[in-house]
Amino acid sequence: MLLRLVAALILGGLMGIERERIGKEAGVGTAMLVAAGASIFSMISLAIPHIADGGQTWGTIPDRVAANIVVGIGFLGAGIIIQRGGHVRGLTTAALIWAVAAVGTLVGLGLIPFAAASAVIISGTLYLIRRIGIKERVRDWGGENESD
Repeated sequence: MLLRLVAALILGGLMGIERERIGKEAGVGTAMLVAAGASIFSMISLAIPHIADGGQTWGTIPDRVAANIVVGIGFLGAGIIIQRGGHVRGLTTAALIWAVAAVGTLVGLGLIPFAAASAVIISGTLYLIRRIGIKERVRDWGGENESD
């Protein structure tokens, strides 16, 4: 369980680096805590049937915890999203927190290789989007055309 917790902290930190680098409020620390929390709750959900009643399952279903992690992180993400004027800010950060929780859940369930691959792919995607300026290019496509 401790190995899973450490893995969740590391992967969460990796995923938060891009947000931290550009000065977003939810960066490395937030991502580490979300991943660790999701991992711990996932491990709890797996352990409950073995702890309660001397190993007897008493109606617990481990996927209930995963479902509630998704809902809880949704509330956290909603707190990150801000609307100012005609612009919405924080969507990418909120989505990252949601993905970090998913990676933490994978780690807690013992699916560390898939969690690590997911963290690298998601982090790499965020980095590439920023590096090649996809957002700006898409906005430019929507502007007035010079031939008009």
